[in-house]
Amino acid sequence: MTATKRIDQQALERVLDAQHDVITRAQALQAGVTEDALRQRLRDGGPWRIMLPRVYLVTTGMPSKGQQEMAAMLYAGRGAVITGVSALACHRIRVTGSDLIDVLVPVTCQRRDAGFARLHRTARIPERSYRFGGIRYALAARAVGDAVRGMSSLRDVRAVVADAVQGRRCGLAELVAELNAGPRRESALFRTALSEVIGGSRSVAEAELRRLIARAGLEMPLFNARLYDGDEFIAMPDAWYPDLGIAIEVDSREWHLGPEGHENTLKRGNRMEQYLINVLRFTPNDIRHEPERVVAEIRTAIENARGRRRLDVRTVPRASGTVTYPMGTAQET
Repeated sequence: MTATKRIDQQALERVLDAQHDVITRAQALQAGVTEDALRQRLRDGGPWRIMLPRVYLVTTGMPSKGQQEMAAMLYAGRGAVITGVSALACHRIRVTGSDLIDVLVPVTCQRRDAGFARLHRTARIPERSYRFGGIRYALAARAVGDAVRGMSSLRDVRAVVADAVQGRRCGLAELVAELNAGPRRESALFRTALSEVIGGSRSVAEAELRRLIARAGLEMPLFNARLYDGDEFIAMPDAWYPDLGIAIEVDSREWHLGPEGHENTLKRGNRMEQYLINVLRFTPNDIRHEPERVVAEIRTAIENARGRRRLDVRTVPRASGTVTYPMGTAQET
């Protein structure tokens, strides 16, 4: 190779170590790699490969997701922050993967989308970001907002919002603030999913149960109310008919934080039955694929409970308040 003696090898290695073996053309030249040396490295079969315009990978094999994210951030330039699906994965929020990497860039950025890098010009470049392995990621609430605005399925949006809240990756107030601060365009599903969570549906399955009950014209229960025997806490069922003594539980490992969450659901149901509460159990699959049966069982339980003496159980509904949404509307919680 030509002119390799002019390379500052230590400076080059520092850059590559910090950037997962990804480097920009400007960084390579600054470290002393000449134009001729670059061409040699980037030739067919050479040790370096072009990932994005003026961004190179110096190792062989398929680039990792982290290397792609680093390349996208370097390509986007100063002030760039990874957001959307890639940032959600970094925050361990469950989401379907994407071949594209979304990057926030200042409105003054002149670069265009390239390869797997999708650039989003914004006046709301985050003042704070989460740095991991040298890559800057949007904080969880911003990542949720940017990801769900590109989704077309309410179920997918619910899943992301519910997992972010249940997993305590961000608070509900942070998500509401992001909804209000962000663009109104493509925010309808985000607004709907948030209103369901605020209304007490803490998972996709609970939200679908709420919608199913509403469509069937059944009485609407309280969601996530706390039940007491005097001052002794009994349980907090997913749905509760206080006048009828009927509780509805959504049983599934999928919608809890772990197996212990599922076990706690079962124990909660058993504890309620000790107080003569009629506990109806459904899985997310029941609600999604057998809605007629679910509705029929709830309706039958309601009819059978008519005239029944009210149970000596104290009900404390979920705390209420007001949250302001875009366009000046307010949702009661």
